[in-house]
Amino acid sequence: MDAEPAGRGGRLREFLTPGRVVFAIAAVLTLVFVFENTRQTRIRLLVPEVTMPLWAALLTALVLGVAGGFYLGRRRPTRGRRAR
Repeated sequence: MDAEPAGRGGRLREFLTPGRVVFAIAAVLTLVFVFENTRQTRIRLLVPEVTMPLWAALLTALVLGVAGGFYLGRRRPTRGRRAR
């Protein structure tokens, strides 16, 4: 016998997986953070001084930090070592 199609509650339960719920919460928190930090801030980069929204400056720092972490964290092949 075939199972009857899931009702409306079943479809909603299938759609709202834990990963989607976490992603939705993170997206809402990110939007709140951006809208709360829209004021301009001055940042000195060695010599030049730039003015940009605080959220953009923090996002730039995050992206640079993640990129640096990936670069330094990747495994490099070792030279001169051979498996015996």
